[in-house]
Amino acid sequence: MGKKRSGEGSNRTRMAAKFLGVSVLSGAVLAGLALPAVGAFGLVAKGSVEGFDEIPASMKTPPLSQRTTILDAEGGEIAKVYSRDRTVVPLNEISPYMRKAIVAIEDARFYEHGAIDLKGVLRAVNKNAQSGGVSEGASTLTQQYIKNIFVEEAGDDPDKVAVATQQTLGRKVKELKYAIQVEKELGKDRILNNYLNITFFGQQSYGVEAASQRYFSKRAKDLTLAESAMLAGIVQSPSRYDPVNAPNEAVKRRNTVLQRMTELKAVTPEEAAAAKAEPLKLKVTRPKSGCITAVSGAGFFCDYVREVFLKDPVFGKTKEARAKRWNEGGMTIRTTLDPQTQKSVQKSITDHVYQSDSVATAISIVQPGTGKVLGMGQSRPYGFGDHQTQINLSADKNRGGSNYGFQTGSTFKPILAAAALEEGISPNKSYSSPYQMPYPESVDTCTGTWKNSGGETVSNENRSEVGPYGMREATAKSVNTYFIQMIGDIGTCPVTKMAEKLGLKPASGADMDQVPSIALGTQGMSPLTMAAAYATFANGGTYCTPVLITSATGPNGKSLPVPKTKCSRAMSEQTADTVNTLLKGVVEDGTGKEAGLSGRDSAGKTGTTDGRKAAWFVGYTPNMAGAVWVGGPGKDVEMENITIGGQYHDKVYGGDTPGPIWRDAMAGALEGKEAPSFDTVAVGGSERGDAGSGDTDKGGTAGNGRGRNKPGNGGNKPGSGKTGGNGGNSGGRHNQPGPGQDGGR
Repeated sequence: MGKKRSGEGSNRTRMAAKFLGVSVLSGAVLAGLALPAVGAFGLVAKGSVEGFDEIPASMKTPPLSQRTTILDAEGGEIAKVYSRDRTVVPLNEISPYMRKAIVAIEDARFYEHGAIDLKGVLRAVNKNAQSGGVSEGASTLTQQYIKNIFVEEAGDDPDKVAVATQQTLGRKVKELKYAIQVEKELGKDRILNNYLNITFFGQQSYGVEAASQRYFSKRAKDLTLAESAMLAGIVQSPSRYDPVNAPNEAVKRRNTVLQRMTELKAVTPEEAAAAKAEPLKLKVTRPKSGCITAVSGAGFFCDYVREVFLKDPVFGKTKEARAKRWNEGGMTIRTTLDPQTQKSVQKSITDHVYQSDSVATAISIVQPGTGKVLGMGQSRPYGFGDHQTQINLSADKNRGGSNYGFQTGSTFKPILAAAALEEGISPNKSYSSPYQMPYPESVDTCTGTWKNSGGETVSNENRSEVGPYGMREATAKSVNTYFIQMIGDIGTCPVTKMAEKLGLKPASGADMDQVPSIALGTQGMSPLTMAAAYATFANGGTYCTPVLITSATGPNGKSLPVPKTKCSRAMSEQTADTVNTLLKGVVEDGTGKEAGLSGRDSAGKTGTTDGRKAAWFVGYTPNMAGAVWVGGPGKDVEMENITIGGQYHDKVYGGDTPGPIWRDAMAGALEGKEAPSFDTVAVGGSERGDAGSGDTDKGGTAGNGRGRNKPGNGGNKPGSGKTGGNGGNSGGRHNQPGPGQDGGR
């Protein structure tokens, strides 16, 4: 027989007396006795306890964080996102076995006592005194619920979580006072329901519905006795009793719960014995959270929705308020994503560019007139592994995109053409357009005058490309010198202002450079920005801001405000129709022939940048506009002697790689949809060609008003073009034009 240590009995007695005194005092105070502040009774622990009377009488209960479901335009699920995996369910949708099991193991006298169980306190005092430590607690289920509220309110802040869970007398006193309040206001059944919805069950699952789905792939209302006992047992220590990683411990704990249920006559001994004999029978559904799980390659579309929510003031006045609402979740967000369009986008991507290629592609498709983003995809999926990325290649920097976007090459020339037309330049305007020429000596800008102090020059793709050219043929062939002569005439200011009206801004968020080389696409843009700008031509000159969300409802089913598209006139209908005519010619007999759609009107423009580090095709029909970019996703790749999607290219052009990607994506997206025609105007050819032209504004005539006139064919078979650039990395800023010979094809 072991010897009793000196003073052991008296120590236990003192421990029991101290525990009992504090417990009874706390119970008396919280029962409403008129006692002064707790501190007067020596209950202050390191200054952490507020005076009892100073604790607010009413506790603010934060909403429970839940899953948010993101839907496509037809109501199909894109993805579920959450900070905590939880689905709140009413008590009648929770198995009766589950309700009995959690009460039996956590608070057997739950329906008999008030907020504080004094019998439980005395029992705990006795057991703890016998063990010489703290072997049993005395918290009621209501008190546990209050503690969980504190944890929920702390969110993901580790410091706040530590405060919410620290074992101090101050926290216990506050917990007890609120428990009394909750018991009065809610009643037992609602407390039990709330407890089952807030409690952590391990494996990232919060609440019994999420736990039931996680471990058994079924609804909480369908849980069996054995399953309910297992879940109830997890609550005490989710890691120790984790059935996935510690099945033996989980079975022991489950059987303890079943035994306790038998003792309380919640189930018969026969029922408990049968349940104990069952194996765990797990059917685990792994956690699936976030846009990485999105269907049809819509991960970055999903991520863009999150970016909009976190940054648009319509969802909250401050970034903290928006983040709080997003993390609380429980929303259903319906988006503009068209399933047919998205599937076609993803198929075209996988058909033309491999994930493992040294370059990547990104596509965005929008609807003219509404700004709705119908599809968005890229060949590098979201992730942290090889040939994956966390950057949305379709988006601006402030929406999760690259820092600088990608130089657009000749796809920027239609913006210059629109600006010139708005300035009164005739579509039949011709320039000498030599193969090579110096940049103009000086060019007017919004802030003064740009000077060609370095004597920089620009040239076309081929030496055979020598003017004079009119606007139609220069656009079809993507003649660099034509557009440099044009911007020399009108200056950079009308061009940058037109770009602004079209929503075009460098992806970095910086202002556009006031240099003539912007005519050749030296500014870094994103595919979504370019698609929305070109949609303006299809929409008769009215620009509409892109939108991705059509509706949203909160956890209570009430509608939330969502961002609306803002439409404004960027150019006259006459100008838009003229640009339609010019770009229709590009896909009919210009550099974009490989992108042309059969059986419906289409228009667009090719572009390739300095060193062939980026290639584009941006095009549209009357009912859809899309932009395709191909290039190095993280660092520059010079696309010469390169294999993309299994196809070898000696040189990549906007027409031969992005063009077919655009064609196939759009063809599938438009299948079965109406095929309206463009409104076009008559535009003459060049002096060397046919229907008109000649020098300056003489020769051919522009059509009067809107019509369905077939444009002149411009004369010669188009060659390739090169867009002058400024060199440097994709999307970089340039203050001086370079001699770069870049992308018209």
